Amino acid sequence: MIDKKIILERFCKYVKINTQSDPDSSITPSTKEQLIFGRLLVDELVSIGLMDAVISDKGYVTASLSANCSDSISVVGFIAHMDTSPDMTGENVKPQVIENYNGEKIVLNHDQGIILDPREFPELLNYTGCDIVTTDGTTLLGADDKAGITEIITAIEYLLQHPEIEHGRIKICFTPDEEIGQGADFFDVKAFGADFAYTMDGGEIGELEYENFNAAKVNVIIKGRNIHPGYAKDKMVNAVLLANRFIQLLPCSEVPEKTSGYEGFYHVNSIKGTVEEASIDIIIRDFDFNSFQHRKQKVLAIQQQINTELGHDAVMLEVTDQYYNMHEKIANQMHVIDLAKRAMVLSGVEPKIKPIRGGTDGARLSFMGLPTPNIFAGGHNFHGRYEFVPLQSMQKAAEVIVNIVSLLKEC
Repeated sequence: MIDKKIILERFCKYVKINTQSDPDSSITPSTKEQLIFGRLLVDELVSIGLMDAVISDKGYVTASLSANCSDSISVVGFIAHMDTSPDMTGENVKPQVIENYNGEKIVLNHDQGIILDPREFPELLNYTGCDIVTTDGTTLLGADDKAGITEIITAIEYLLQHPEIEHGRIKICFTPDEEIGQGADFFDVKAFGADFAYTMDGGEIGELEYENFNAAKVNVIIKGRNIHPGYAKDKMVNAVLLANRFIQLLPCSEVPEKTSGYEGFYHVNSIKGTVEEASIDIIIRDFDFNSFQHRKQKVLAIQQQINTELGHDAVMLEVTDQYYNMHEKIANQMHVIDLAKRAMVLSGVEPKIKPIRGGTDGARLSFMGLPTPNIFAGGHNFHGRYEFVPLQSMQKAAEVIVNIVSLLKEC
């Protein structure tokens, strides 16, 4: 049994290090704090016995555990990301531990009246009796994906301490900048040397995912014309109002807050502007590739419609594909999914196969030749002040890793 006290100590140490990524940065990793964290991880990996642990100049931490038996066994990899979301601060994270959770409200921050309430977050009630790690209500927690890093290192340490568990070669990698869609940019699949891998980056206990969104980002730039408002008739072109017009032409029901399951959406991330110039940041998500293509055509049609109405090209946009649905690549590699399911069952965890309403490094890696489905890391409410993770879920995730490598000997 993997000791949850070790998991708690390691996890709390990691989340206190701010590794928030920066989408506006032009370097990799996008923040120097990720390099600091990566070097700490290298030192820790060396200290537990992985003497080949290194960090690249781009911030990728890699290491390997040699096989301890002579059998021919597939090389498996485990991957997690070091950065936390740019949407909320990861500085001065103060984790709190609620032991033997009783099903009541959890006061995250008494002074600010911030409460984690099971009436608003009913999934909390699934963890009555568990030990839950929360924020203090002023930051995110960083379980996405420091829970995954914790689980991988703890599982590898356990294998080193229990040489009676026979296994093949195991590769690990901790990537930077996953939260800004750049986690696989400089991942060297050939050098990594795994036959397949798993990202430990899912949510609730039991999640096993090999379908994800096709994803694109849309940058809209609108040029206006500023004239003194008292003399603006037939002269002013208000870029802010045109931005509003663009958004209104998007399907109002196809947004994140009104969709679930396999439904796609348009999401307006931000809008900025003045009369003279405005910009809109939009993301497009869809599981079905044809529908994904249709959504991209929709924003181009809106651009053309507004420009036609104006009689000149005020609206410019750029559509950039980010990643694609890994199902296309995993469908012919279902033994990788079956192995993870068996490992979960062996740990007493019910597999919950569901689509990822998002993306992971594994999506891009699968298209780069490394089949990489996603396994639960245990967290909930990622990217915000209500984020939490049950220690017992992290404990089970580490056990699943151990079971995967031990079951491979039988394959």
